[in-house]
Order: sequence, then C-alpha cells, then structure tokens
Amino acid sequence: MKSVWILIVGCALLAACSGNSNIFSKKQSATAILAPTKGNSVSGTVNFTQKGDMVLVEAKINGLKPNGTNGIHVHEKGNCSAADGSSAGGHFNPSSSLHGGPAGTTRHGGDLGNLKADANGYAQMSVEVGGISLGTEPNSVTGRAVIVHAGADDLKSQPAGNSGARVACGLISKNPDKFF
Repeated sequence: MKSVWILIVGCALLAACSGNSNIFSKKQSATAILAPTKGNSVSGTVNFTQKGDMVLVEAKINGLKPNGTNGIHVHEKGNCSAADGSSAGGHFNPSSSLHGGPAGTTRHGGDLGNLKADANGYAQMSVEVGGISLGTEPNSVTGRAVIVHAGADDLKSQPAGNSGARVACGLISKNPDKFF
C-alpha cells in the first residue's frame, strides 16, 4: 500500500511539473569585472540578468571622483587590452540608433546612463534596459565590454554623450545558467 501511495504522489508531481514550464526556468546572467585604465583607480563589478525582454544591470564601482557623475556604457568589442580602453570600440548599437539615456525611446543598446558617486567615490546603479539580451541574438552584450567614463554622459550629444576618457574597462562574461 505504501509503494502505491508513493507512486501516486510521484505521478501527481510529475504531471504538475510537466504542465507548468515556469517551475524550472533558466536564468541567464553575465558579469563584467572592471579594471582601471592606465593612470586611474576605478574598479568594480557590473552584473547583467535577463528578465524577459529586459536586462537588469546592477553595478558597484569604487575609485570614482567623490560626488562625481560618470557615464557607463556597453561597448561593441570585448577587448580591454589598450591602456586607455580604446580597444573596446564605440558604444554597442545593434539597432543603429542615436545616442540617448537608458529610459529613452531613442538610444544605443549600450547606453546605460550615469553613475553617481558618493563622498567616498563609490557608486551603485540598478537599471532595467531593453534592446539588449544575454543570449546568442545580434543584440547580445555577452562578450562585449563595459566602459566607465571620466565624466557625465549628457544623454544627447552624438555619437557618445560627451562623457570623456575611459577610466575602467571590463569584459562581459556569461555566467553558467541557473535553473529556478
């Protein structure tokens, strides 16, 4: 009798799981570890998490100018080998749009806006952006680079927001998918 009961419960659980594909969904994520460009001390981590059609971008950055504002963007090439970060190329722009802010309707996929540092030069940012992904699509940021700039992005100047020199660079690397 006990084994029949276990079989019935097991079948019921299996049926419930097969009828709901959201019980075990795959969560895609990626991380960029930022290193300073020559003559700078900016470092930190930028995490990317796929959330449907949007990507949640969460950054924690140290070594910024106290109380300063710094542009942050995804750049087209996953290459941080140049001392000044120029090897990362221009802003990632899969839709061939004009430059803008992360909430704008017109923006590069890589336009993430600005970081606002505290009195100790530390900044945190959390923003959801559309137009990019972590998959294999042409709009994927995986394998590209994150750049932090010396100045504020004005969110309108073309082609890149007039945010100045590159003070940190990090390659965006895909994390192993997790099932939730």
